Amino acid sequence: MLDGWAERGSPLLIGGELVTCDRRFDTIDPATEEVLGPAADAMPGHLDRAIAAARRAFDESGWATDLTLRVRCLRQLQEALVRHGDELRDLTVREAGAPRFLTYGAQFDTPVSDLAWFARLAETYEWTRDLGRAAPMGMDSERRLLREPVGVVGAITPWNFPHQINLAKLGPALAAGNTVVLKPAPDTPWCAAALGRLLVEETDTPPGVVNIVTGRDHALGALLSADPRVDLVSFTGSTATGREVMRGAAETLKKVFLELGGKSAFIVLDDADLGKACSYAAFTGITHAGQGCAITSRLLVPRARHDEAVEITARTMAKLGARDPSDERTVCGPVISARQRDRIEGYLKLAAGEGGSFATGGHRSGRDKGFWIEPTLITGLTNRSRAAREEIFGPVLVMLPHDGDDDAVRLANDSPYGLSGAVHGGDPERARAVARRLRTGTVSVNGGIWYAADVPFGGYKQSGVGREMGVAGFEEYLETKAIAEGV
Repeated sequence: MLDGWAERGSPLLIGGELVTCDRRFDTIDPATEEVLGPAADAMPGHLDRAIAAARRAFDESGWATDLTLRVRCLRQLQEALVRHGDELRDLTVREAGAPRFLTYGAQFDTPVSDLAWFARLAETYEWTRDLGRAAPMGMDSERRLLREPVGVVGAITPWNFPHQINLAKLGPALAAGNTVVLKPAPDTPWCAAALGRLLVEETDTPPGVVNIVTGRDHALGALLSADPRVDLVSFTGSTATGREVMRGAAETLKKVFLELGGKSAFIVLDDADLGKACSYAAFTGITHAGQGCAITSRLLVPRARHDEAVEITARTMAKLGARDPSDERTVCGPVISARQRDRIEGYLKLAAGEGGSFATGGHRSGRDKGFWIEPTLITGLTNRSRAAREEIFGPVLVMLPHDGDDDAVRLANDSPYGLSGAVHGGDPERARAVARRLRTGTVSVNGGIWYAADVPFGGYKQSGVGREMGVAGFEEYLETKAIAEGV
């Protein structure tokens, strides 16, 4: 499927055609800095054509009303992704720097299987609901509620989990009957372009239903957000960029879904198995080099056992290390780019200047090539420090002591974000009680996994607006129409 891309580059998908582009840019292996090959570098004119194609497909084709076709196309896409799984797994490791073990879960296999869940949901969903007869103002009326697709969806996605986030938007948006213009991050254009090729060559998806526009110019996302032909913008990325997306969408008052940043807390209660909890926090905190919005990056431990917790966590992080992502034993690979590596180093210098100490890490890996940061545990800071409050998006944990359950909850909630969290404790009911008090969209208790197709995902406060996945995520892509008929 990727034959020739190293020379010719990956194409755009516009109006059902794979479109080559004279302007191109290189996609890089973050582990080695090797150039994988060029990708199409779209210009505003390409985006304009893509939006026009999506508008026509929604307004003039039967896609929005043909449930059978939509379900068939989703299942065809899932089957095509499975057929090309080995090739796409390798691509994800090389382009995103994702540890190979993650491609058997959230980086590939799980989001691919999730497409089947959205296909089944579309088949069983209550598209029309009878509200029965009533006589408001003395007028007998039969009332019905209809759920209908929003229209054209502009989907803007990041680089950290390219397949998961691309498919988490495409799956429900298409199942609901919308058409889509996907603008992926410039760091992972091939993952998105491969999806486009499969849609064209191995599914019955009509022209214009899905359009994929890759490019380095971040202004493309702003243009997509502001375009009046777009009815909904679904964005995953930083909180700062999310604000710009919301501002751009405000002019036309279009619907906006935002899944934004996080600085999630991992709370260890004083009755927890400290060794197990801190080792697990170390593992989850540096998975995929910490490049996940829902990854717990603040570790809150009982003050009386702080030093012991530091020793356990630092030892685990150092043992795991930063390693070759193609090795199935690797947990922490490279960060995505030189820019991201430099940004993380800036936070490490800031943490040292704020009085923090590094129990392990605190620097680049000693490799000659690639974008590497050693797993880092920072101690000695308060929850008011920038390193404890701002999203670093790297393999960096900040450990903070707490003085009991109330103090742990206070520290966890003392954040502009509210995306995720974790609680570990010996008494399950006590741990659940703490979890219920956290102002976050998801919480793991004693290692529970919340990520699944049927579980809504999203945040409180500055972590976003709306929900992705689950029935709630599907309904983000629907409008509600009430019809009353006189009788």
